[in-house]
Amino acid sequence: MTHFLLTNDDGVNAPGLLAFALALREIPGYEVSVLAPDHNWSACGHVKTMSRPLRVREVKLADGSTALTSDGAPSDCVALAIMGAVEKPIDVVVSGINPNANVGLDVTYSGTVTAAMEASINGKPGIAVSLDAPEYHEGELDFDTAAKAAVQVIGNLVTGGLIYSGQSIWSINLPYSEDGHYEGVRFTRQGVRLYQDTLDKRFDPRGKPYYWIGGDAPSGLMDEGTDYWAIKQGYISVTPLQMDMTNKSLLDKLNHSVI
Repeated sequence: MTHFLLTNDDGVNAPGLLAFALALREIPGYEVSVLAPDHNWSACGHVKTMSRPLRVREVKLADGSTALTSDGAPSDCVALAIMGAVEKPIDVVVSGINPNANVGLDVTYSGTVTAAMEASINGKPGIAVSLDAPEYHEGELDFDTAAKAAVQVIGNLVTGGLIYSGQSIWSINLPYSEDGHYEGVRFTRQGVRLYQDTLDKRFDPRGKPYYWIGGDAPSGLMDEGTDYWAIKQGYISVTPLQMDMTNKSLLDKLNHSVI
């Protein structure tokens, strides 16, 4: 029996989390526990709350199943679960399904991906799943199709033993599909995200300034073999990540230089 911890950064009541939980529970031999934030933490990055106590309480999801929720960040939820807030030991941490892609440098902002990073720090495989949903989609998003496809990919990683390779962090991005058609699965590297942020300065009724960081949705460079390229070509992108951010090529040059 493989015990999965499921969390996200959109909040415990997000439809992507419920679709993911239901798809995972359909697989024989999979057990799923949920501990997710009690509100939206999108783009929160990697948080470790140490300046206040964290609360955990039991709630019911829309399907009637039991879940745990916390006032902490996604990464807090992972730490809480692994350290004992969930009684049964966790084997694998999964995070999502996020309604937007997390490609390129998005992984540094994303609460979805940093939850998977927190799993790795605690010695557990972490898998983040994100959906490249249309920016201006009308009506409810279809998470069920993406959930079934993601669970199949995860199952292959688990069965092949790849998921337990080193301090493994996996970022899975899926193109949006309502009919379940994908061009296939590609193992990819991080691409280059192109951000189009703008600073919107406004004034409150007392004349004091405040700011919104906004702008158009980010795009990316269409470099073959990258996560961004893959999802734009209709492929499911699977990117292995690591916590070691050392610039090893520069380090090698420094060690062979004369200073």
